Amino acid sequence: MAGKTSDASSSTIGATERGESVVYDCRKRKSSCGYCKSSSRGSITHGLWASNNLTVDDYQGLLDRGWRRSGCYIYKPEMERTCCPSYTIRLKATDFVPSKDQLRVTRRFQRFLDGALEHDKPVEHTEVSSTSKGGSYALNGESHSVGKNSMSFKNKENEEDRFMLHLSDKVDVAIRLYTKSSDLPHNIQFPRASVKRVSHAKKKVLVQGSADLVYSCNVAFQLSACIRRAQVGEMKNDNLSSSESNTAETGFIPKIIAEKLVNHLSQVDELSGFSIKAFNGHINFYSDKGEASFPKSGEKATISQETAKARSKDSSTDKNPKCSSPKRQKFEIRMKRSSFDPVEYALYRRYQLLVHNDTPDRITEASYRSFLVDTPLNFVPSTGDGTVPPCGFGSFHQQYLIDGKLVAVGVVDILPRCLSSKYLFWDPDYAFLSLGKYSALQEIDWVKQNQTHCASLQYYYLGYYIHNCGKMRYKATYRPSELLCPLRYTWVPFDAVKPLLDQKSYVVLSDFSLQLNGESSPLLKVSNDMELEHNADFLEEPNDVNMDEDGEMAEVYSDSSDEDLGSESSSLASSEMEDGDVSNILIGIGDSRMRYKDIQQAISPSGRSYLENQLVKYKRVVGKELSERIVYILR
Repeated sequence: MAGKTSDASSSTIGATERGESVVYDCRKRKSSCGYCKSSSRGSITHGLWASNNLTVDDYQGLLDRGWRRSGCYIYKPEMERTCCPSYTIRLKATDFVPSKDQLRVTRRFQRFLDGALEHDKPVEHTEVSSTSKGGSYALNGESHSVGKNSMSFKNKENEEDRFMLHLSDKVDVAIRLYTKSSDLPHNIQFPRASVKRVSHAKKKVLVQGSADLVYSCNVAFQLSACIRRAQVGEMKNDNLSSSESNTAETGFIPKIIAEKLVNHLSQVDELSGFSIKAFNGHINFYSDKGEASFPKSGEKATISQETAKARSKDSSTDKNPKCSSPKRQKFEIRMKRSSFDPVEYALYRRYQLLVHNDTPDRITEASYRSFLVDTPLNFVPSTGDGTVPPCGFGSFHQQYLIDGKLVAVGVVDILPRCLSSKYLFWDPDYAFLSLGKYSALQEIDWVKQNQTHCASLQYYYLGYYIHNCGKMRYKATYRPSELLCPLRYTWVPFDAVKPLLDQKSYVVLSDFSLQLNGESSPLLKVSNDMELEHNADFLEEPNDVNMDEDGEMAEVYSDSSDEDLGSESSSLASSEMEDGDVSNILIGIGDSRMRYKDIQQAISPSGRSYLENQLVKYKRVVGKELSERIVYILR
């Protein structure tokens, strides 16, 4: 973790008559990247502290210029220079068209509520986590966790189907052991294992002795493909040669992966009556009895407790028809203003420990509060006049409850034009419900429903989209989505620029808007006031255990001077490049507020040159309108 260094000026927004206050830091910050772990380029951002209150209109304006908040800290990537350019992504709720996979998530959730989808706890409950080397299983809070297959059994599936799911669980555990012991790229989305019965037709083309072959799994091919894709991304980021990439790939061909997985399987559990071998990238399960069979009811010891439990329930249901009517479960979503809740905090701790493999000492109440409870947004109550939704504007926690039990919490900001999704944490026992995807669908639906109460509320913001990060790709599946151009701050359809992002991570998106049938939406203007204080004192950094909205641990930003990071980016909108006039920026001296042009002549030539340079940079990153509403206080 990089240390903090102090350099030139930083800024603090002073309180206005409405009590707003924000802290702004003109210095760019550089740290190791939480996505690609790049040490050569690193993550480069601008930072903004919001110490007390910030109007929802002002924050909406900052969002539409590429800013985003973590607690009371607001940050914006330096797109041209950072290792992983992060584009703000949004979706117009009324235009949303769900994919087949998203519809399946909704149907599966409904089947669970209806009692048609049974819920059992995972076999390897304490193993549900992401590895420190192998990337994350989490996508927007959704986890591909160990034991996931064993958690969803229909009441009338036969014994062999459940046993194959049990074998798939064992292979998943082997994958976990393999990723922990291998030096893998960091941005891998790992596949789930699926063990299938081998048909007689396929046995005929296999080697002699295949008559004893019962089940097979081809997950090694999928895992190999995932690793290769991740390596290609790292090669682009680190400018590796093709020979270096080929050397790295040789250890990850399906045949070698399958052999390693078989070795790890022997450490997981001994399967009575079966032997496991790797053959040409396949993981094969052979019957020691010389015939294609699976364990019968007298051999329950070879099957997981969850499988035995499901078998027992099926048996009792078949014997007693009166028990065949499943109990319907009650589901509700509660919207509450952001505040500390011990039950939510307990769920958050469990989620971080089991899904993200965090250590208990890093999960403190203070870090949780600063990350997901503290907010600079000024709450605006409902007015009933069609301009504010019933819940009001501000920061909220959406609680998902099943039969009164809290199973997930979505942290969101409700703003004049959007619902901005910040973070989701959920009960690992319910991973099979894909709560990450389901919550996104519910948030989109919330925007649709509340448009009748607030006509300006039209969009769903998903945070940042990083095209070369595999675990971020899911955000573009909520279609049709738009990306914010980092140069001109206009919105461009994702589908139009995807081919360009496939070739280059940083793209001036608006350059290609002429390919579209219509113009992209310009940045809307806001009118609320807020103030900024200039303060050269040392600023406290974000908490060490802050995390980004996608669940990755974020490193503490380390300050770097302009000399370290190079000159300010030259990729500015033409209007902003020509508008270097800082005369209308508000300056505060003590209790006085005035335009810079009114005090310009009172500053020495050398001091004037330095200050104007700082004001130009400040104006560029927050925009002309915000810079003329914010009071830049000199001390």
